[in-house]
Amino acid sequence: MAKSYASLLLPNSPLPPLSSLSPSRHHLQPRISFPQAQSFFGVGTRTKPISASMAEAQSSVRKEDIIIIGAGIAGLSTALSLHRLGVGSLVVEQAESLRTGGTSLTLFKNGWGALDAMGVGNDLRSQFTEIEGMVIKSEDGSELRSFGFKDEDESQEVRAVERRILLETLANQLPTNSIRFSSKLAKIERSETGETLLELEDGTRLSGKIVIGCDGIRSPVAKWMGFSEPTYAGHCAFRGLGFFPERQPFEPMVNYIYGRGLRGGYVPVSPTKVYWFIVYNSSSPGPKITDPSVLKKQTREMVKNWPSELLNIIDQTPDDTIIRTPLVDRWLWPAISPPASSGRVVLVGDAWHPMTPNLGQGACCALEDSVVLARKLSDALKLGPDAVEDALRSYGIERWPRIFSLTIRAHLVGSFLQWDNPVVCSVRDNVIIPKLVRLGPMLEHTNIEFEPL
Repeated sequence: MAKSYASLLLPNSPLPPLSSLSPSRHHLQPRISFPQAQSFFGVGTRTKPISASMAEAQSSVRKEDIIIIGAGIAGLSTALSLHRLGVGSLVVEQAESLRTGGTSLTLFKNGWGALDAMGVGNDLRSQFTEIEGMVIKSEDGSELRSFGFKDEDESQEVRAVERRILLETLANQLPTNSIRFSSKLAKIERSETGETLLELEDGTRLSGKIVIGCDGIRSPVAKWMGFSEPTYAGHCAFRGLGFFPERQPFEPMVNYIYGRGLRGGYVPVSPTKVYWFIVYNSSSPGPKITDPSVLKKQTREMVKNWPSELLNIIDQTPDDTIIRTPLVDRWLWPAISPPASSGRVVLVGDAWHPMTPNLGQGACCALEDSVVLARKLSDALKLGPDAVEDALRSYGIERWPRIFSLTIRAHLVGSFLQWDNPVVCSVRDNVIIPKLVRLGPMLEHTNIEFEPL
């Protein structure tokens, strides 16, 4: 069996371009093509056209070697990590284009290390402000504590990154036509040969030797594998991206403001943009609100008596960048939760381990996952299908202790910060934060390094 798998290293006939099977809206706009990398499966850049008659003669099931479901941070970083190692993949995304809405996310040095391993770290660094430290304030604006990141760890690196630019940077490094848009998953099942059959809502049927689920918090792949729905943490968050056409006036610091059952903060992203958030307690996620003007009004009302700089940033926020989301997570209890892989299907990022944003590690962990998985998978492809399944299991075993502990820590930190009892909040603000909290131990989880792919 290993011998027949290894034979796939030899170049084979190119697959038909996606445009021959689906409308052109399924594709990214043309971008710079990298030299075709010879992967284990012989999958490379899909650029060579074939005739319509040849396409029609092929099976109604399109065969792919590696299919990645979801073109978010996890999906694109996994595709790029594999590409750097000479392994091709097809990314299928349900949206009509990259989902570049939303605001920003904070990346610590472990996230930057993963981006460096993929070869895109410096492209992103040049566009975003490095954050020097953090300031914690009470709701009346008085300072409770401040820290310098370099004072605690000279190698620490913190930047807030626009989600849109991160996704575009990752996507533009992939070969042309690596992403198939308007491809929502409708059905998934395993064939007798061990391959995974995917049916899309438009009727397209795909068969993948390896399927990587990067389809987010409400992952259909995770549900198919037996994972429970993520659990609501009892908090919701407003987020936005303030825009200052001339120049934003803030120091390069993360600013936190703590109230009773309510907290907020802001951090400069670039010379003209500032990311902000408000987290509030709520017994339920509440109805979905899509009108951004309503979201802005609700946010302002919630913090109307807070420091004026936060209100000013909210006022400077374009309506279309404001979102509200419930915070959820999934605790991957040992011997209870399913493993990260089943056969040759595996999960990456939020699809496997959704976590609350209280440590700023959701995106960082997704980037870590992609690098670790790509390296293990690349090595295993040389050996055969049994080695591939072993590699996927090894990925899950290696990543689980880190993911499990970070998910729980993030949840507990959020619960601590969302206290609403006035006596408990007084102890938090006057004793715990000023006298007991140390930044160093809170950042130890960022001490992970990666070799270039």
